[in-house]
Amino acid sequence: MSNLRPETLPANGYLRTTRGAGPAPVSPVPRWARIAAHAVPFVILPSGLWRMGVMLAIPGFGTAEARDHGVGLDLYLILLFAVSEALGLLTLGLVQSWGESVPRWIPLLGGRRIPPLAAVVPATLGALACTGVVYYFFLSILFAGFPPGHTTAEEVILTVCYLPLLAWGPLLGSVTYAYYRRRTSGQGQHASPSP
Repeated sequence: MSNLRPETLPANGYLRTTRGAGPAPVSPVPRWARIAAHAVPFVILPSGLWRMGVMLAIPGFGTAEARDHGVGLDLYLILLFAVSEALGLLTLGLVQSWGESVPRWIPLLGGRRIPPLAAVVPATLGALACTGVVYYFFLSILFAGFPPGHTTAEEVILTVCYLPLLAWGPLLGSVTYAYYRRRTSGQGQHASPSP
């Protein structure tokens, strides 16, 4: 098992093993950050399922007019669902090794260290945007009510499906903060290389 022990500590602060397992972070990911990052795709999922309900014209999902739609709305709903979930899954990069260095299988860039701000800036902007859009949506419903044409059942289903989105921005923001702290506090804290 000697091939699994660290041999050297390169200048970037990551330990490498002789088996080429890839970089290991200098400081570990906090458990709460890992849980929060994995929760993000699940808080996005119900709103995507609501969109699919509208697309499939399931009663209770959207208004009757929305359910009587064309191909353009279907494509929009599928694209919105896919993009939302993809962005949610990107949150996992803040707690995985591929968020610290480019995976080796990517041509030309594989193995390069990702500067912390290259992930922190877009993630912070994303957290602010998610929070702003979702909270604006709920505040507009709270103060102005639902647009005309919704039945009570449709309002309840939409609210239940969209309510988890309130956690998206705060979860992403907290995971981003943990990523920033972990990536910047580890710089300069290197163990001495083994002889």
